[in-house]
Amino acid sequence: MPDNKIRVIQWMTGDVGRVGVRHFADNEVYDLVGVLVHSPDKVGRDAGEIVGIAPTGVITTDDVDAMVALDADCVFYTPVIMDVATVCRLLRSGKNVVTTSGFFYPSPDFAEPAEAIRAACRDGGVSFHGGGIHPGYAGDVLPLTLARVMSRIDTIRVYEVVDVIADAPLDHIDWMGFGKDRVAFLSEPTILGLGLPFFAQSMYMIADGLGVTIDEVTAAEVDVATAREPIPHDAGAIAPGTVAAQHHEWTAWSGGRPLIVFHAIYVTATPDRLEPAWDWGETRYRIVIDGDPPTELTLKGAGGSAHPGYDWTAMGVINTIPAVCAAAPGWVTHLDLGLVRPPGLVR
Repeated sequence: MPDNKIRVIQWMTGDVGRVGVRHFADNEVYDLVGVLVHSPDKVGRDAGEIVGIAPTGVITTDDVDAMVALDADCVFYTPVIMDVATVCRLLRSGKNVVTTSGFFYPSPDFAEPAEAIRAACRDGGVSFHGGGIHPGYAGDVLPLTLARVMSRIDTIRVYEVVDVIADAPLDHIDWMGFGKDRVAFLSEPTILGLGLPFFAQSMYMIADGLGVTIDEVTAAEVDVATAREPIPHDAGAIAPGTVAAQHHEWTAWSGGRPLIVFHAIYVTATPDRLEPAWDWGETRYRIVIDGDPPTELTLKGAGGSAHPGYDWTAMGVINTIPAVCAAAPGWVTHLDLGLVRPPGLVR
């Protein structure tokens, strides 16, 4: 346990940020000292009211300058898209930053922002760390954890399966392109397809952890299944003949052979309502390592509750805060942290 409470700022209170506020308010390791919000209707309210808990005594603000000037040890930065300039400003102000906003491993796609972040860490004498659930944990930390019990690794395959209607926010239906004409969907960039550089970070992290080099990362053609019948949801229905499931596949090649293969499978209905009748099973992360011995691990929610994706995303990063604050200045990756020892969880 840290000798003194860690003073934290929660930067934004969306689905992930709300998890942060609730945890910081309940875990004696942390002292929540500031909460930055974006929506005008959230400004000037107790942070506890926004996230549905007892009052915290912390009043929200949208004043970025005030948050940068605030005395704090760490910022939990949770916007969907990172503003590198803002993160660098926070780092130069002497605050460690942990984030779920996409940057967590300095792969070739992020060489330029990585150097800016490292420079800001040097200027502020602090550290930066990013993570999440996938990418940032299920597709990299877990495969490397399994690698410890392997004698030989041939191929690592990671499957993310999500039942969108049952286990994801309603807005995923629209922004992921469900209900679109099949031809139109396949002819345009997809949200998951555009995310490849972010998922590739996991592949580079695995390769570095195993001491090998990635030659290139390639994407297979996106595969889709359409609705056989109307698939109702809270905002309407996915029409017959339109996109009702999608399968993305990315491969990291090393030494001329496929080393790491990621599958992202998002569905909106049971197999009997899809054409073709895809059956990928329940929402989960599945890691399969071909080698000696063949090894497999599944991560899923328990107890019949909804998929805890936002909780996992937030806590995978929050639980690194003490180690990040204690680390030498710089971009601290999962490989640098090693086995994280999260304090204050048993309470």
